[in-house]
Amino acid sequence: MDHGSEILQSLFVVFVAAQIGAEIAQRLKLPGVVGEIAAGCVVGPSVLGWVHAAEALDVLAEIGVVLLLFSVGLETKLDEMKRVGKSALLVGVLGVVVPFVLGSLWAHGAGYAWAQSLFVAAAFVATSAGITARVLQELGALQREESRVILGAAVIDDILAMLLLGIVTALQSGEALRIGHLAVILAEAVGFVVVIGLVGTRVMRRSSRWLEAPIHPLSPLTIVLALCLGLAFLSTQFGLAAIIGAFLAGMIASETAQRETLEHQTQPLLALMTPFFFVVTGSKVELAQLADASALVALAIVTAIAVASKLAGGFLGALALGRRGALIVGVGMVPRGEVGVVVASLGLAAGVFSPRVYALIVAMSLATAMLTPPLLARLLREPPANDTRAGSDPAS
Repeated sequence: MDHGSEILQSLFVVFVAAQIGAEIAQRLKLPGVVGEIAAGCVVGPSVLGWVHAAEALDVLAEIGVVLLLFSVGLETKLDEMKRVGKSALLVGVLGVVVPFVLGSLWAHGAGYAWAQSLFVAAAFVATSAGITARVLQELGALQREESRVILGAAVIDDILAMLLLGIVTALQSGEALRIGHLAVILAEAVGFVVVIGLVGTRVMRRSSRWLEAPIHPLSPLTIVLALCLGLAFLSTQFGLAAIIGAFLAGMIASETAQRETLEHQTQPLLALMTPFFFVVTGSKVELAQLADASALVALAIVTAIAVASKLAGGFLGALALGRRGALIVGVGMVPRGEVGVVVASLGLAAGVFSPRVYALIVAMSLATAMLTPPLLARLLREPPANDTRAGSDPAS
């Protein structure tokens, strides 16, 4: 079989597996994303071996998650994000600090030197916005206040995670830690998000008519997709994840008069592309590295730390939303997904992680990605209980 045929076969297997997995999950009253990740585990090298790592699949997976966050941005207004800015900042900061501290303590207790322990802890830090965003979108919950806090915190989370990764990489390689250099990197990342978010939305409010200037009937969609890809690329140039730029592009496009049309037109693209991200993520777990009791115990401990630390950080940061709202935010911040996998890959390439530790971190990332959707869905579907905002009078 030639290379082109192998790629087409992989695309077919991944796409069909995603549909079957999502259908089974939804019949079990679980979000479809759970079934897609599980399908990836089944068709990947660890079980059936029908799908193997390939550049083409990784590219499609990246495009899929970029489009997903773009569509989430389309349903998010800048003014709505501003209203939850304080809570999002607290959730983002605490959601980084608590997992980083607990993760480094666990790694050092497991026998790693402090420099290596900090690298391990970096895999505990960044939330995977793609996982939570998909669940919120499936449940039609993107307009809830908790959802806006989660999305805002995910942007802050990514900036801080990028900065931490730069620090621990320098410590691991023995380079001198240059505070000034890190401050410049942080300023560039924050500046990129603020300038694009504020200036871009204002420009679009005043000049959205030019989207209809071309004759082609799909010109509004093609122009905003170009904006999405361009900002996704620029985001990577500032050290941020591509999905941050895609989310900002969607938020800018949400200010246009064609917002509802754009949401409708992007649905077929999402149906085609986003399943690749979740199936490919699931296919990267190596079950053979977790085949003995000690590895499973270690995985349980690592996953428990990962869940508890993000849940605690998110909950404490969002207490202004009330206990139930804070719990929803905390759960929404739990999944690590592709972010933890990326950090694990960097650690393996740098010789910091053994294949077993790499497998533990990847499995932890996938476990949090699979645990979060059903918990979040249950919390969002349950009718609100009598709850009070922090500092308010229960009788009021």
